[in-house]
This record gives sequence, structure tokens and C-alpha cells, in this order.
Amino acid sequence: MSDTDKNLRIPIKRFLTYLKAERNASEYTIKSYGEDLEAWFEYMLDARGGVCPRPDTISPEELRGYLAAMNEAAYAKTTISRRLAALRSFYRFGMREGWAAQNPAKPLRNPRQSRHLPYVLSTEEVARLLDSPPLNGPMGYRDRAILETIYSAGLRVSEVVGLNIGDLLLKEDLLRVRGKGKRERMSPVGSYAQNALYLWLTRRKEILKTSYCRAGKVKLADSPVFLNRWGTRLTTRSVGRMLEKYIAECGLDARTSPHTLRHCFATHLLSRGAGIRSIQELLGHKSLQTTQIYTHVSAESLRAVYEVSHPRAKVKVG
Repeated sequence: MSDTDKNLRIPIKRFLTYLKAERNASEYTIKSYGEDLEAWFEYMLDARGGVCPRPDTISPEELRGYLAAMNEAAYAKTTISRRLAALRSFYRFGMREGWAAQNPAKPLRNPRQSRHLPYVLSTEEVARLLDSPPLNGPMGYRDRAILETIYSAGLRVSEVVGLNIGDLLLKEDLLRVRGKGKRERMSPVGSYAQNALYLWLTRRKEILKTSYCRAGKVKLADSPVFLNRWGTRLTTRSVGRMLEKYIAECGLDARTSPHTLRHCFATHLLSRGAGIRSIQELLGHKSLQTTQIYTHVSAESLRAVYEVSHPRAKVKVG
């Protein structure tokens, strides 16, 4: 690392340490911020002819140049917005630490995001998918429990693989879920998912007996609910690969992902009359705006809810 490189690399390193130590940010968040700031570092190094500037000397005009370069390179709007958010946070940290008098990233505006409606399955397609794992061995029971749990509680795939035995409050029909930003919530879980979980837990012991897991002993309450064949915690990527197999077997659209089941959870609740704020709480969304994308339900579904709910919907006139 050259002396000029230290001008940006050292503040960035301190910022990432701050995120971990004081903001309690997740490893994924820290990795994402690090990659975004590294991309900005490379741009500034090139823009200044190989001489890396001190962060307090960088102007809003230079950052607008960075924004223009990303637009010219046809970066996704979500990527641009995320990188601008990383810069704003970095400079807020700098103002707190005293090496930045102002936040040059503050005047920059995020690109207007196009709204993409989530892809969802019908209730019949969901039922076909949930019934697809064969119950002829421990892994089939595990896979069915995973799919049922995601759909029943509307979990993110990271939330379902993060479940520990102590998070299963099945006698109370609840799961303790750790979501984004390590926010914790209690999620209701339905009878189908509960039954699938009970069946998996009876077969889970077989994995532990046959695996060669070298992990240190942990309390049962802190051990993962969903295991791979080696007896360690299942990863999000493994869940994705598992789902791809069942999607192909069921002949479902290849766009279907673990997150699709979360979309289905919200959309099916909304189409049956659930309130948008209730769905926000169930999904663990911090902002209602994030949840409002699910208000795309069909006119037929809304009409059905109207006819059931409105006292004068079916009154004959004349």
C-alpha cells in the first residue's frame, strides 16, 4: 500500500471496523459496504491520475462524476443507490470522527427506481411445490419443513437457515426470527409447517448420528434447526440449489426462488383480506413503503374480498 493509497484505505478500514464494533452490522452488510467503497476507491485513484486523495478533499462535483460514470457503464439503479448510500454513511462517520467538515455525498440523488412486481405462484402451485420433497429419508423431511416454514411464516431464506432449536416455540404457534439489522420478531407459524417441523426434528437425529461434524459442543437451544448432510448449519445457497431441483420436478417457472415463497405469503394474505400494516409486521419490514408492492393483487381477488366484506355488495336492485 502506497502512502497515497492510505489516504482512503485507512479511513475505509476504520469505517468498516466501526460498523462491526459499534453498529453491530452483519458480516454481509460489512462485506457489501467494503466492496462498494473499494469500487469508489478504484474510481478516485483513476480520476486523480493514480494519486489517491484524502477523503476530505473530494468535492460533490467529483462524486457527481462518479455517479455519471456508473450511469454510463449501465450499472443497475439498485447498485448505484447502494453505492451512494455507502458513501453517505462513510462521510457521516467522517464528520463524527472529525476528518470531514461536510458530507459531499449528501446532495447526490438516487436514481428513480422502476417498480418490478414480484413473481408469485398460485395457491395450487405452492401446494404442489410444498408436497414435492419425498418423505423417504431425513433430507426429504428437512426440505419439506424448510419450504413449509418459509411459506407459512413469510421468512427470508437467511432467516430460515438462521433458526435455532430454541427459536421454535411451537406450543405457542410461534417462531423467534432474527431479521435484517438483527431485528428480532415473533412470527406465527401454521399447523402444516408445525407438523413438518415436528417430523423433521424426529429425523434430524439421524443426521447427527451419521455425520462427522467436528464442531464444538453447543447447547441444544443454540444448535441449528436445519442441517446439511455433515451435521452443520445449512447455507442459503444450499436452500437455493435444493429448491431448483423441486422446481424442475414440478415443472414450475424457473423464476421461482426461495424469496418467491415469501412473496407468495404476502400476496396470498393480502388477496384474502389481510391489512397491509399487519403484513408489514409479519414480514419484518421496517418501512411500509417496502410492503406496498404487494398491493398489486388482481382485481378479481379484490372483488372477491369486497363481495364477502361489504354489507351491500350483493343487494339486488329493483
